[in-house]
Amino acid sequence: MRDIFQRLYDSYHHDLFQFLFYMVKSRELAEDLVQEVYIKVLKSYNRFEGRSSEKTWLFSIARHVAIDWFRKQKRTAHGTAIDEETVHYLLKDESPLPEEIAMQNEQIRLMYKCMENCTVDQKLVLVLRYIQSFSISETADVLGWTESKVKTTQHRGLKVLRTLMEEVYKKEGIPNG
Repeated sequence: MRDIFQRLYDSYHHDLFQFLFYMVKSRELAEDLVQEVYIKVLKSYNRFEGRSSEKTWLFSIARHVAIDWFRKQKRTAHGTAIDEETVHYLLKDESPLPEEIAMQNEQIRLMYKCMENCTVDQKLVLVLRYIQSFSISETADVLGWTESKVKTTQHRGLKVLRTLMEEVYKKEGIPNG
């Protein structure tokens, strides 16, 4: 089992961390959530049937870990649900992203800022498709969706990004090419 774990760690650790970091916007929290993913992997690897690739299986576990964390955050100490504005705040990017150097490009920086206005589902799809370079099929497997739903969510997320970026360009008088 040690060899299998080491292979999975070597192959996917950076991508898993990056995926969770993009979702929760906290390095420390992403590290904690990655540990939760590995604990679940160790406990359930013997039940992995190979119906999907190990990569999609791992990211599916990571997705569930992130969603569980978000659900826990939706509860206050009194057990009542918090409002959507607070959930949106939890997704807001307040810390620098791992690729700070690449963020020198103003268009990329603007795109990440505009992603704050996407839904959680749109953000999941955009991160998996364009940052993690998953195929539509792999994204559907990770999210447990149909390929059609992935395509629709991707289309809507890109439309939100495009509209918001065009508004900023227009407002600031920047030609968008």
